[in-house]
Amino acid sequence: MIWGILAGFLSGIIGAMGLGGGGVLLIYLAAFMGVEQLKAQGINLLFFIPIGTISVIIYAIKKQIQWKKVIPFALFGLVGAVIGFFLSKFLGAEITGKVFGGLLVVLGLKEIFKKS
Repeated sequence: MIWGILAGFLSGIIGAMGLGGGGVLLIYLAAFMGVEQLKAQGINLLFFIPIGTISVIIYAIKKQIQWKKVIPFALFGLVGAVIGFFLSKFLGAEITGKVFGGLLVVLGLKEIFKKS
């Protein structure tokens, strides 16, 4: 139970900073809790709704959001989310998990070897 609380807490902090806290939660749920990949993704999305809402409110109050730039990203992000949902249903949990793991490895290697 303590590990679940810690994973949720760290995911919230990292997500609020815009650094992909969902990755932490997905890895914890799938690797350590044995939750199926697609279910872990659904839990992550539900987890993100309050974190994202609070973060947007705080950043908007601080006037750190450039709405004219954000709206196109948000619209295309919604389209991508719908396509991703149907694609994950088509591919299934096993392939979706492997694709996600592969992307994490590629992004991790990119961060390790990128020049400052």
